This record gives sequence, C-alpha cells and structure tokens, in this order.
Amino acid sequence: MCWDQMKALRESARTLCTAMRRTEVRGPEFWSGAYVLIDRMEKGIAVGKDQGATADGTNRDVVLDSAHDLSWWLEDHPVY
Repeated sequence: MCWDQMKALRESARTLCTAMRRTEVRGPEFWSGAYVLIDRMEKGIAVGKDQGATADGTNRDVVLDSAHDLSWWLEDHPVY
C-alpha cells in the first residue's frame, strides 16, 4: 500500500503552500496552477486511506498523478 507515501506527499505539498504564500517574488495568480494540483491531492487524501491500485475510483491515481504533475509544473514555472 502507498498510504505512507501519499501522506508524505501531502506534507511536502503543505510545506510548499507555506512557501508559496510567503514568497514576495510571485503572487497568487502565478501559483494558481500549483494550488489546483495540491487541492486535487488533498481531495484524494481526504478519503482517509489508500484504496489500492485496482479499486474502482481509486484515490491513488488522484494523489500520485497530481504530485507528478505538480513536479512538472514547478519545473516549468521557476520562481527566480
């Protein structure tokens, strides 16, 4: 099961949100794409457990795919 990894991703995303709110280099509009992906991750985690890879409507794809997309988004949108 991936539950521990999914929760670790959420904690990293929350740390990123804190940093995004504190940066003076970019405003909320710049970060809107990242917020959308983080919100999707949070909705997947809100289920409360890993539903497994083969479960109908699994939350694993929502969380892990969003984290992967967020990684790409961050690479495409450097802050500096």
